Amino acid sequence: MPETAINWTAAAIRDLVAAVDAPRVAVLLPCYNEEATVADVVADFRAALPEAEIYVYDNASTDATAELAAAAGAIVRREPLRGKGNVIRRMFADIDADIYVMADSDGTYDATAAPKLVERLVDDNLDMVVGTRAGGGAAAYRWGHVFGNRMFNKVVAMLFGDGLHDILSGYRVFSRRFVKSFPALSAGFETETELSVHALDLRLPVAEIETAYGARPSGSESKLRTVRDGISILSTIMLLFKEVHPFWFFGAVSALFAALSLGLAYPVVVDYLLTGEVPRFPTAILATGIMLLACLGFACGLILDSVCRGRREAKRMCYLALASVGAKRPPDEQIHPQS
Repeated sequence: MPETAINWTAAAIRDLVAAVDAPRVAVLLPCYNEEATVADVVADFRAALPEAEIYVYDNASTDATAELAAAAGAIVRREPLRGKGNVIRRMFADIDADIYVMADSDGTYDATAAPKLVERLVDDNLDMVVGTRAGGGAAAYRWGHVFGNRMFNKVVAMLFGDGLHDILSGYRVFSRRFVKSFPALSAGFETETELSVHALDLRLPVAEIETAYGARPSGSESKLRTVRDGISILSTIMLLFKEVHPFWFFGAVSALFAALSLGLAYPVVVDYLLTGEVPRFPTAILATGIMLLACLGFACGLILDSVCRGRREAKRMCYLALASVGAKRPPDEQIHPQS
């Protein structure tokens, strides 16, 4: 065989190996009535990540979102259950890839930053990279959203540990093992909080990169309701705290009951020590009952803490069962050029 043919064959095999080893990238775009922006968002991510497959999940839109997304070249699928959390649960279950890029379809996130987020995930072998929002001015944020975002960040840092500074960002890049080990139990906008707590609870390697954030273009309307969704997010944080740290949650409740019981019992005990009598039996009985509740709460905290530890170990094992983004192929699976 001529030497040029051998060189060409070796080069072709090297290209094939590179193509096989290249991570599969999927762009996930949840949509609800985004006909004003979805086509441009799909085009922007197509230009930023030409090798990626772009999926648009239509969340029971009543406009032409699905048609425009398909015309722009996206793979369109539908999720009839309303709510961003429901859409993300379906996307994570349906789509198989090595790297997942998730963003909103409202045109507020900078698609040109996606390659940088993906590169950081791969280079540092991370499981999540969050595009923290910067810029945009008053046109991009309502006052209530700014206040709520700061408050929720501080609450999550206090309850679960300081590791993320924009827990509500919808612009994120995930590894496959993060996506396939994420329970995805939320239904609405609180899903970003659940994603952040999942990473903090399992102590997964994550990073943040500041990305440009802009206002919605004309004709596009925000689906976020400040008060209703704010209450839902706060409720989710407290529910997750109960699930992740049950000993501290029930311990705090137990401590409150114990303090109340001691406060009620103090004058009863003083009267008994001075007179040898218990003149206020209802108060004594109430204090005893509340102290029993305190002991019961403490016992529940201990038991549930053991259960939570077992659940955390199970999630960790599910996570470890999948290869990381930076994992190398075993030597017996390598393809070697034949000369």
